[in-house]
Amino acid sequence: MSPFKRLLILAVTLGAAGFIQVASAQEAPDALVKRVSNEVVDAAKSDKEIQGGNQKHVLELVQEKILPYIDFQRMTSLAAGQNWSKATPAQQKELITQFRDLLVYTYSGAIASIKDQKLQFEPLRSDGATDNVEVRSKVVQTRGETIELDYRLEKQGSGWKIYDMNIMGAWLVETYKGNFAKEISSGGIDGLIKTLTDRNRKLGDNSSKVSKS
Repeated sequence: MSPFKRLLILAVTLGAAGFIQVASAQEAPDALVKRVSNEVVDAAKSDKEIQGGNQKHVLELVQEKILPYIDFQRMTSLAAGQNWSKATPAQQKELITQFRDLLVYTYSGAIASIKDQKLQFEPLRSDGATDNVEVRSKVVQTRGETIELDYRLEKQGSGWKIYDMNIMGAWLVETYKGNFAKEISSGGIDGLIKTLTDRNRKLGDNSSKVSKS
């Protein structure tokens, strides 16, 4: 399964929407994930514009409930691996931007597909003293297999933030790490940036076509 398809599954289920800002420092990470995941799913199901594919409404939901609470810098640096330190500050900034945009377009293209998925969460295995935890969950569908969906979160000054996700046994960062390494090997950091930019441009064009149809 390709990284894009894994992200698509993730976006459809929206378990990855488990991010908050208000009172996040006091809320347990598993409670945080569960509460906000349900909020996003409920919003997507109740908004007729989103169900109809209105990209403006979809993007507003993504920007409000998802983007501010993902640690894109850490996620991107982990995916780039040892090559991260070889990139200039300007290249690092652009990589973060393009990787973030890839997630945005993927989420936006799939949110309208949310129908009757249900989330089940496992008890958090943590003593409460660590700043890094793993929240495990499953996505139950009326049709199709149950999807394993796990998250790695880190406690920061503003609260818990996600920096990696496991979809059906494959961690997102590790999956992209291999792809990033291949692109950098053949075209350098700028080559990877160009590949991500071109992909985002195509996704953006497709998104515009859907909005106009």
